[in-house]
Amino acid sequence: MTMKLFLLIAGLLFSFSISAQTISGRVTNANGDLLIGANIYWVGSSISTMTGPNGQFSIQKTETTGNQLVVSYLGHIPDTFEVINPGYLVFTLQPSESLEEIIVSGQRDGVIISDINPIKTEQITQTELQKAACCDLAGCFETQSTVQPQTTNVITNSKELRILGLSGVYNQVLVDGFPVIQGLTYTYGISTIPGSLVDNIYVAKGANSVLQGYESISGQINVETKEPDRTDKVYLNAFINNFGEKHLNANLAFKKNKWSNLTAFHTIQPANQFDRDDDTFLDLPLLTRYMIFNKWKYGNENEQGWSSRIGIRYVNEQRVGGQTFFDPDTDKGSTTAYGQTVNFNQPELWTKTGYRINNKHNIVLFASAFYQDQKSYFGTVKYDAHQTNVYANLQHEFNYANHNVKSGISYRYLNLDEDVAFTENSLNRTYAGNYHRVENIPGVFAENTMRFLDDKLTWIAGVRGDQHNEFGFMFTPRTLLKYDVAPRTIVRANIGTGWRTVNLFSENIGLLVSSRDIIFAEALEPEKAINYGINLTQKFETKDVNLSGYISVDYYHTGFQNQIFPDYDSDPTKAIIKNFTGTSVSNGFQAEVYLKIWERVEVKTGYTYLDVYREVAEENELLPFNPKHKVLTTFSFAPLSNRYHFDVNMHWYGEQRLPDTKSNPAEFQRPDFSDPYTVVSAQLTYTFGALEVYGGCENIFDFRQLQPIISWQDPFSPYFDTSSVWGPTRGREIYLGVRYRLGA
Repeated sequence: MTMKLFLLIAGLLFSFSISAQTISGRVTNANGDLLIGANIYWVGSSISTMTGPNGQFSIQKTETTGNQLVVSYLGHIPDTFEVINPGYLVFTLQPSESLEEIIVSGQRDGVIISDINPIKTEQITQTELQKAACCDLAGCFETQSTVQPQTTNVITNSKELRILGLSGVYNQVLVDGFPVIQGLTYTYGISTIPGSLVDNIYVAKGANSVLQGYESISGQINVETKEPDRTDKVYLNAFINNFGEKHLNANLAFKKNKWSNLTAFHTIQPANQFDRDDDTFLDLPLLTRYMIFNKWKYGNENEQGWSSRIGIRYVNEQRVGGQTFFDPDTDKGSTTAYGQTVNFNQPELWTKTGYRINNKHNIVLFASAFYQDQKSYFGTVKYDAHQTNVYANLQHEFNYANHNVKSGISYRYLNLDEDVAFTENSLNRTYAGNYHRVENIPGVFAENTMRFLDDKLTWIAGVRGDQHNEFGFMFTPRTLLKYDVAPRTIVRANIGTGWRTVNLFSENIGLLVSSRDIIFAEALEPEKAINYGINLTQKFETKDVNLSGYISVDYYHTGFQNQIFPDYDSDPTKAIIKNFTGTSVSNGFQAEVYLKIWERVEVKTGYTYLDVYREVAEENELLPFNPKHKVLTTFSFAPLSNRYHFDVNMHWYGEQRLPDTKSNPAEFQRPDFSDPYTVVSAQLTYTFGALEVYGGCENIFDFRQLQPIISWQDPFSPYFDTSSVWGPTRGREIYLGVRYRLGA
């Protein structure tokens, strides 16, 4: 399969079947902002077009059109451009000084699915993010069907983001295009990004572009932080919930000439102690976090010459969880009381620096580095670790005719040092020791985006090769196809491979939490999979009743050639770690309908079906913690004045398979499947000029999975286990917050 895929992509990647009849490009203003709806036509010809939602266009050129192309846009001086060498062009219009200032205000849609992007990407905007509390990245998907936040350790409330029913390790989480959620940062990294810093989130399912790496097996989440020159000068956000947890965010931005800067501060102060289900364990950990973020921007990447973005961030975090009478100063690591403490410091630095030679050639360097030092106790397990991570990607972009070719070299360096020790070992666990991994991975890549049939057909063909210092050469081919069946009907398909190496403890933190012994049955090989999928998006608009929206249906299949998933079923006192090269499959189907009525009401309903299993002894064994059926419904109302908006979302989760506990004593056994349940949340936001007040309630009907911890009565027994968490554990959360903005 892979070889056929390679031959197909290789034949398309460097295709030079140039069609000189189509001119493509984009239109920007003097600041580099993309202009949507700009008019473009040939002098003396009736052939014309307009720029689409991302400022891009394509127009036919015939023998009779000549070479003069007119570009115009409201509030800008029309200009005529001489097109000598047809290719991908960038036109810049200057503002008209004779016009009075025109202010056009409006609300961006909460979720945007581009008609032009060959990859089906859901763009989650600030409009959507403000429909819920969105304290951190893990909480930014309350109104989305594609991404499911999943708790990985109920005691410290660590989370991962799942796509297609697969563990979060199989989707690539990027921040401003950089892979900073990796290794140690996987456990708590998504929680350290405050919602107040997020501008847009781009979510794509399945195998994606090869430009950012080889890891995105089930999908990719790219978090775009706010741009210094396009955000509020001052933004303040304060938040408190009924548990007493306090959040404070402050953003300051300024611009001078070609330079602009954004400085952000974020802190969380711990909640009060709550134990509503009387299992002696805190319902939520005591969390203290401080984050400082600084982002510089120079120039504009759409203009000729130099441009750069530089980001610096530092995070300090402490989490304390466990029994209500646990004192971290005196009890950590002891058997006096069970508790977990996590302390880490993480500085990071990244830059995206480019030089645009002309409309055809552009060179960009992506470079990032971060370090994390973590010290933690999980009961009597002491886990200290530190990690250094370096990433570099030098990319050249070449536009010609109907082709956009990106190629380059990349390098990854990972140095992860983990120390595991037992302060008391009456359970005779065997996995204490030092685990040290060093990875050096240079790579090369190339990707060609081709447009045919008057831009109705777009084909992306990409390949990359990476040389791992331990596992040797790894080849990753991917291809994506988009076809515009009609102006509002789009079909997309993709197929590609992906692979990744395993960071066992940080990606399976529950292993350190439970009393299970960890058995390494064999040396671990890289995980490998092939993913393919198809999507249909149908947009519609009816002016008679002022109705617009879309219908989206997609199906994705992931098949693993090797997968590493801890075996919790063979022995409830052990977690067996080994390669699985048999059949392991994820089938994901999703259908979603979105309606916008009278510019005031938004309704969205999505249904997700997941069939995630592996074949064991000729039987399909469902993987745990995946609801086979899930329904999301959201409702929003806002008057045309936008003075306030009211938002409701409802999640229904079907039953989930749970780890097998039949060999436990009767009092420590759990059902094989969870109960279906529903969670309903609502929020009201009211605007007083520059001040917004918002309040809401998550989990209105207070559904809780009671006493989720097995053997909570004796947390130092062989049966203590926190891995059977399948639903909310802290119940209803009421919150109140304020936002203040001083305009850009």
